Amino acid sequence: MLCVPSPTKNRATILFARARRPHHSERGAGTLRAIIWTVVLVSLIYAGVKIVPILIAEYEFQDGIQTIARFASANRQSLAQIRKDVNAEVVKDDVPIAPEDVHVEAVNGNVKISADYSVIVDLKVYQLTLNFHPAASNAALF
Repeated sequence: MLCVPSPTKNRATILFARARRPHHSERGAGTLRAIIWTVVLVSLIYAGVKIVPILIAEYEFQDGIQTIARFASANRQSLAQIRKDVNAEVVKDDVPIAPEDVHVEAVNGNVKISADYSVIVDLKVYQLTLNFHPAASNAALF
């Protein structure tokens, strides 16, 4: 006696087995995409941790020299005193500027302070150079 399986049972078993198998095109695609996005996110966080403190220090320095320029003529400070205050601001804000790179002019009560400096940020795979040009004056706008 020959036993022949029913065609519907065999077909249902085959369809169930195919549904359980992952498709070849889907193997690891989600995992690879997650790894790539994780690497991108970690890289952005790393770059932010390296760059943001430098930008904050530049902003604080800019604000500090603007304050010094505003009050220099009101307090009738000498050029040497203004330079001393700016150098104290450089140290306070931890900005990499040499004292000779700070330019201070005081003419007829108008005080102008400027400086140019660069900071090199090492991001392990790329060295980013940030150029800053902070300047301040107390000249009135008419």
